[in-house]
Amino acid sequence: MFVMKIFFATLGTESNTFSPIPTGWNVWNSLLLIHSNEPIQGPMNPLAQLSSVAEQREWEISRGLLAYAMPAGLTPKLVYESLRDELIADLKAAMPVNGVTLLMHGAMAAGGYDDCEGDILEHVRQVVGPDIPVGAVLDLHANVSDQMLQQASVLVGYKEYPHIDIYQRLEDLFHIIADTAERKVQPVMTSIKLPMIGGSYHTTREPMKSFVRQMEDLEKQDAVLNVWLAHGFEYGDVPFIGVRMVVVTDNSLALADGIAEKMAHKFYEMRNEALSLPDTMNNCLNKAVAAKKGPVTIADTSDNAGGGAPSDSTFFLSEMIARKIGNAGIATIWDPVAVSICEDAGIGACLPLRIGGKLGLASGNPVDVTATVIGLADNVLQELGGSQMSMGRCAAIKIHLSLDGIPNVLPENGIDVILSQHRTQTVAPNIFLELGVDPTRKKILVVKSNQHFYAAFEPISAEILYAGGMGALQSDITSIPYKHVDTKRFWPFVENPITKQT
Repeated sequence: MFVMKIFFATLGTESNTFSPIPTGWNVWNSLLLIHSNEPIQGPMNPLAQLSSVAEQREWEISRGLLAYAMPAGLTPKLVYESLRDELIADLKAAMPVNGVTLLMHGAMAAGGYDDCEGDILEHVRQVVGPDIPVGAVLDLHANVSDQMLQQASVLVGYKEYPHIDIYQRLEDLFHIIADTAERKVQPVMTSIKLPMIGGSYHTTREPMKSFVRQMEDLEKQDAVLNVWLAHGFEYGDVPFIGVRMVVVTDNSLALADGIAEKMAHKFYEMRNEALSLPDTMNNCLNKAVAAKKGPVTIADTSDNAGGGAPSDSTFFLSEMIARKIGNAGIATIWDPVAVSICEDAGIGACLPLRIGGKLGLASGNPVDVTATVIGLADNVLQELGGSQMSMGRCAAIKIHLSLDGIPNVLPENGIDVILSQHRTQTVAPNIFLELGVDPTRKKILVVKSNQHFYAAFEPISAEILYAGGMGALQSDITSIPYKHVDTKRFWPFVENPITKQT
């Protein structure tokens, strides 16, 4: 019996080209790096759900490299080429195949490579030839290049921010690739690039919430296979940076062009309303302190590891100690040294500890405290969109605030801080719970994330606030020091660049 075969592999990260942290082997190993000859042993398994879909359609999956890294700076050239070449070798070993499905990001850059995804797709196309359908799932924060569009048969992107639809999009792509190989559809893809450098567009609120629903409604038309918006990644200093509307139809370029033009125009017109701008740290703290009930969750967006920030800044912690803001929790400060010290001291130990502030000026100064170790865990996992991310070994400490110089040891007076071995943004309350801290009993929670925390924290929060300005990730796009982007052609550097160009 002849069985159709699809090749699947993962290779992706979001590259903040301004970050001082190289995305080297340690970064890849800390999240997902499984070679094709190794069993899948790890929390992040993008293959599990896809396998059940393939089985239902009586397709066989040939698995290649599974590699995904927490966002940081450029991947060193030799590291990237080693990963890419391994993926291509896996594909060659799997040949012949009837289709290729890749899970990537869309904003990965390496030494000598501005466009890793375009480079990977070109290498894949050289192996399989022009007739085999090749597709990729991309993060909605992708900077989509012309090379990606030319080499892929189909590009499918996440629609939601936070990314709660990763596996749904992977299924969408699988069905399009399988239908193409079975000659049920003939996908054509078009895109419109907008003169915008995207910021933070939360799909949990209007007008983005309705915009996503409209994209989904368009896909209910028989000839429309996929519609998505690439928000772009503002911390990737590459010439093809920007927002793109991408539409895939079944053999109807006119239909694809019409939808792309309509949706791109709509998004451009609502660009100011859709943009989510954070408040200042002190304003957020003032609002949280004044709130009648908690928890009030504050997103420390400037120190979001998901955007390539160090996740070790101390601005919030220093301010809360100075203002004696208690009954609070902070997660997660990346400090593997402090974690090791807490482990050696043990639960219940009270000890002097220096926290955070390791990676430079954007991290603030280290904070010296006397703290009690209140929790330890070997491998804390967080789930986002069906994938689990490891925080590694973690420790929880309670910093007791003094009143008039006298230490106040009442539990509600302290600040509970979660320290982690791995640099990963906070996306779920279990990071507190597994370290013995009940987040629902806190008046204030500070989480180092931009938006991925929202889905899991919103149900337990009385209010959610967003703070920016203090840390590595600047919310004011016009302050980002681009070297390879002609900012005179883009909003928000120019209020209406389309009118200016015409």
